[in-house]
Amino acid sequence: MDVDALHGAEEDCPPAADPYGAPLEDPCEERQEIGVRALGTHGEPYDVFLVGTVFLDMIFTGMAGPPKPGTELWTSGLGSAPGGIANLATALSRLGLKVGLAAAFGDDMFGAYLWRTLSEQEQVCLCTSHRVKGWPTPVTVSMSYDADRSMVTYGEPLPTAQEPKVTDAPACRACVVDLDGPLPEWVTRARQRGTYVFGDVGWDPTGEWSTSLFDRLAGVDVFLPNAVEAMAYTRTATPEEALEQLSPHVPLVVVKAGKDGAYAIDRETGERVHAPAVQVEAIDPTGAGDVFAAAFVFASLSGWSLERRLRFANLCAALSVRQFSGSLGAPCWHEIGEWFCGTGVPPTYDFVAELLPDLHGVDRARAHPTVRYADAV
Repeated sequence: MDVDALHGAEEDCPPAADPYGAPLEDPCEERQEIGVRALGTHGEPYDVFLVGTVFLDMIFTGMAGPPKPGTELWTSGLGSAPGGIANLATALSRLGLKVGLAAAFGDDMFGAYLWRTLSEQEQVCLCTSHRVKGWPTPVTVSMSYDADRSMVTYGEPLPTAQEPKVTDAPACRACVVDLDGPLPEWVTRARQRGTYVFGDVGWDPTGEWSTSLFDRLAGVDVFLPNAVEAMAYTRTATPEEALEQLSPHVPLVVVKAGKDGAYAIDRETGERVHAPAVQVEAIDPTGAGDVFAAAFVFASLSGWSLERRLRFANLCAALSVRQFSGSLGAPCWHEIGEWFCGTGVPPTYDFVAELLPDLHGVDRARAHPTVRYADAV
């Protein structure tokens, strides 16, 4: 689907709902209030525009380790939720940002569930997304153990003719792009118009970790790798060393280091910041890096200092790992408020208080043990 026709679209995109079944309820009704209060009103159709692949994530937790060959392993926890680019889209929307997503969806039951969950429940605009007849939804099984996770993914190649055709992005304040391949031309044009471009990478299954990435970093404003990725690309032994090697190539580099927090260098100011992680009891780290990135984008668009941006991103990532998945586990503002009203909150997080809504009972949507048929039709 070509997104060029979206230019000049209404500021509020109507939900692209399925014609079947009752509408899904928004678990984060305060998201719009927070977004307007934090960011003001803007004429762009979107705060953030995304292009990517949506997966169905099946998440197993409560495992002591991976299954051994020839054995059957029972676990104490299972959740299902949108994954892939949906982690980022949902986390951004739950913080109050207007999110547009260009993606292909399978026409199977999983695809219907993902479409409805994102468009109706999570308020992600799918005006530039479409269904692909006969294409099965990609599925990732994530197994959590030892405070980390391993994943197995199934997916069929998307027919070239069905790939989202983004020749020129709709007006947006920011976009988050995948730097595993060449930078799309629409990203370059968007950046020239003033769009804030955030870049991320994924795991390199070839093990090559090509340094050609460094050339692509010149096309983004912020680079957000995790520590393993950063060290692999720079051939270094610590996140701090990787940070120093990456800094000359991009205006701002942020290395996500999990339980060790996050590190950043602003090349223009020379500012170096380390923000420690927020300690919580983790259930599932799947998608925590995406939640971190979403919170960092929100904080950046809000004009916060680098230290506050890192701290807020660490907080949102920490709250997400207490739940299944990085999408339906992403925190709403009420959950951030509940954490803030708890005991032992460091004074370094006092800046969050000015954004918190009045606290009252809200039922947030979380990952379900199975994909319910009623949610898919």
